[in-house]
Amino acid sequence: MPRFSVIVPAYKVQAYLHECLESVLSQSYPDLELIAVDDCSPDACGAIIDEFAARDQRVRAVHLAENQGLGPARNAGVAEATGDYLIFLDSDDTLTPDSLHAIADRLKETGEPDVLVYDYARTFWTGETIRNQVAALLTEEGPAPFRLADRPGLLRLLMVAWNKAYRREFVEAEGFTFPPGYYEDTPWTYPVLMAAESIATLDRVCVHYRQRRRGAILGTVSPRHFDIFEQYDRVFAYVDQNPELARWRPVLFRRMVDHLVVVFARRDRLPRRSRAAFLRKARTHYRRYRSPGATVPPRSRAHHTLIRLGLHRTYRALQLAFALARRTAKVGGRLLKGLRSAALRLHYRIQRSLPLRADRAVFAAHGVRGRQGCGPGALEQAFRTHAPHIRTAWVAETEQHPSDAPDPSGTRRLRPGTAAYWTALARSKYLVHNAGFDRRLVKRAGQVFVQTRQGTPLKHMGLDLRERPAATAEGDVDEFLDNVDKWDYVLSANRHSTLTWERVHPGSYKTLEYGSPRNDVFQQATSADVARIREQLGIPEDAVVILYAPTHRDYRRTQRTTLDLPRVLRRLGPGYVVLARAHPRHGGPLVDVPLPGRLIDVTDHPGVESLCLASDALVTDYSSLMFDYANLDRPIVIHSDDAEAYEAARGTYFDLRSFPPGAVARSEDELIDIFATGHWRGSRSHQLRSAFRERFCPHDDGRAAERVVRHVVLGESDLPPVTPLDKRHPVPSAPLGGRS
Repeated sequence: MPRFSVIVPAYKVQAYLHECLESVLSQSYPDLELIAVDDCSPDACGAIIDEFAARDQRVRAVHLAENQGLGPARNAGVAEATGDYLIFLDSDDTLTPDSLHAIADRLKETGEPDVLVYDYARTFWTGETIRNQVAALLTEEGPAPFRLADRPGLLRLLMVAWNKAYRREFVEAEGFTFPPGYYEDTPWTYPVLMAAESIATLDRVCVHYRQRRRGAILGTVSPRHFDIFEQYDRVFAYVDQNPELARWRPVLFRRMVDHLVVVFARRDRLPRRSRAAFLRKARTHYRRYRSPGATVPPRSRAHHTLIRLGLHRTYRALQLAFALARRTAKVGGRLLKGLRSAALRLHYRIQRSLPLRADRAVFAAHGVRGRQGCGPGALEQAFRTHAPHIRTAWVAETEQHPSDAPDPSGTRRLRPGTAAYWTALARSKYLVHNAGFDRRLVKRAGQVFVQTRQGTPLKHMGLDLRERPAATAEGDVDEFLDNVDKWDYVLSANRHSTLTWERVHPGSYKTLEYGSPRNDVFQQATSADVARIREQLGIPEDAVVILYAPTHRDYRRTQRTTLDLPRVLRRLGPGYVVLARAHPRHGGPLVDVPLPGRLIDVTDHPGVESLCLASDALVTDYSSLMFDYANLDRPIVIHSDDAEAYEAARGTYFDLRSFPPGAVARSEDELIDIFATGHWRGSRSHQLRSAFRERFCPHDDGRAAERVVRHVVLGESDLPPVTPLDKRHPVPSAPLGGRS
């Protein structure tokens, strides 16, 4: 008898069925049977199911003689099921990797409950993935298992069958079946949750819920959306048959009204001429099932009034009025925006005619989540230390600082696009950036633009991207070269960077091969700083901390990591902690569900330098962070499972696997083995890192920013000499103690 019976009904989903079935069969938890039900689909679904059944004995094909709909097709699957637990999966959705393993662990942990509720994420046809917005309801804190009365908030979740695992004996004993028609999940899910003697939750995304551009059943205009009334009749009939459930009538009533409003308001569901009839029927159901004590939240009162009175014409009139108001506001907004833009252009032109302020400097950084980060942040601190007569300002978005007031350090804070911002760009003598300011910037005679760049280049940059159509170039070539022509100085950490920048960013600037200012902190920080950062991140005292920081993939539409971080941690044991940091262009965290104290998402942490200091080792792929991290002389492990694809799409300046900064893993299992065996910090890894540091870290002795300021601002030629590599003492990681 298998642990899970995964039931997948299929009808007109031939384009998605392969991915769905593969997501089940490729699970790391193999104790399952996959019951695929061909609901007499007119396309290739039946043949696809038979192909899977022929190649994997865990697949059982069920072919229905005529199309019956999603509910009866699921019933046909349940009739064939022999597993301990039933799991329903729609045929255009997928299970996430290792989800069955996580479900099995949680079922065992919570004593085999009747129902386990887990989470999902919507995956849009554009490639975007968004987790369920009320995921907090699935917290695993508190007693488990429990009954619905202990956690009634679960009824706010999407009432579908496919975000739960059901104990088969419980389903059979209660006689639960799916009805025919649309919204078949409604009279299944509510009774199941109300009847369950034991419920548990799993705070993990186990299903990717596909949002199709066209073709989804509930997104199709049809009179069958009237089925929703019969489905709620079934729900209330179940409550009437079980008087002990009467307490749930007010909640069910509110949920019904909300559901009816959604169906009525969506333009892609009801035929236009049936909308008045739908509202009349909704009014009947409102009066039929309204329960004493059914309080209506203030935000829902308008909806309840709409349904209670059946105000179709009033609703339509209000809808048109709101649409007209929005359109008017949009036109007015455009006009105001245009006037503001014109005023700012005039303001900037006037400011450019005024004298430069030799004691002013403006700093900004691209791809930095916090204020004063990367190379510009390190230079800003050096300006205040070595050229205190220069007044500094930092440009960042509103969420990074709330106002234009000075901070305690004396640095003024500027918001892009404001009058103060354009004034600073027009009149400050020094401009410092790691990419480029607004393209409308007019560099004046006497202004000095210092370009810090964003680390040592491994992947192709600048003009080299012209031959890489799969890569994301730095915009139009002419516009890019116009930006280069504004640069006076480009900072370089090593000879490799110098030669690369001067070729791919051709211009009349001067290269300052003084080291990378953003790496100064690695020589200046203390062990107390390391301990403080680890404590702030909530890292256990004796943990081995791995910073995982992959780069962006130009050739991928989505940026999900190929590493299963929870699995890696399970294999390595409790002594390890992973700090997971997504690339700034990733658009979200690397992990769906952080594990407190073990898997910590640090994507929004303001400074990657602090994360480097807190860690014992870096795991990355092709990120330039490896060149910076090498200055700490701590282990680096390269996880390179797509080197050929990355090279073809983006291109690299040297073969990283031939000249790595440490051990190289070509798969997840190899990565686990490197840490489990201690190879990550072995003698061979140390030799590779030493050679890497010698080539790429010759000037990073902690005084790079000072050299830049002394040369560019103070005009000095006698600069601090570079400390040799063997004389440097970067701050060590936290003492290993009893760590493995």
